[in-house]
Amino acid sequence: MLDPQLLTFTALVALLTITPGADTMLVLRSVLARGQKAGFYTTLGVCSGLFFHAALSALGVSLLLQRSAALFEAVKLAGAGYLIFLGAQSVWGAWRGNGRALAPLVSHTPSAPRGNGRSFLEGWLTNILNPKVAIFYLAFLPQFIRPTDSVLLKSLLLAGIHFTLGMIWLSLVNLFLGRLRGWLTRPSVQHRLEATTGLILIAFGVRLALERP
Repeated sequence: MLDPQLLTFTALVALLTITPGADTMLVLRSVLARGQKAGFYTTLGVCSGLFFHAALSALGVSLLLQRSAALFEAVKLAGAGYLIFLGAQSVWGAWRGNGRALAPLVSHTPSAPRGNGRSFLEGWLTNILNPKVAIFYLAFLPQFIRPTDSVLLKSLLLAGIHFTLGMIWLSLVNLFLGRLRGWLTRPSVQHRLEATTGLILIAFGVRLALERP
């Protein structure tokens, strides 16, 4: 019999997952810059970061972010700065008018594995440097953990559900973008999309930096 508690958690997280945000923009940026495979690795990096937050929540470390304004501010600014940096890279590539500045280091080159690792790291860092996710997990996960449950194991299970939903949704986004990549990577279209994606990432970074705990 299905656990109603897990079904409720799944439904709530599904709504959260399909809400467009920095993760979606980051996947779009990766597909444009390095190809569909890189978009998958970015997706994997973003979703893998959820286990990091679940472990922090279970161990109570996230409580420090909630109670220490200075620590929260430091992590928040690091995450905001990273988003702004990634956005500025895209804007700079578009402004130079050279799609090859961020262009596909894709499957035909020896550096593709390094590019995939970079895509994974970008996604992972974007997620773990977002203190809002840490505090969300700290506030949200305990509502679905019973007194008899192992806090760490149940937290990781819940993160696993979130991971699965995130992988499915962002992989669909990646697949859709990959299908359109022939059109998206036309120089005129690519430059505009890189600039737009970059500006949106910068906007997310600025919004994160200005938000209060």
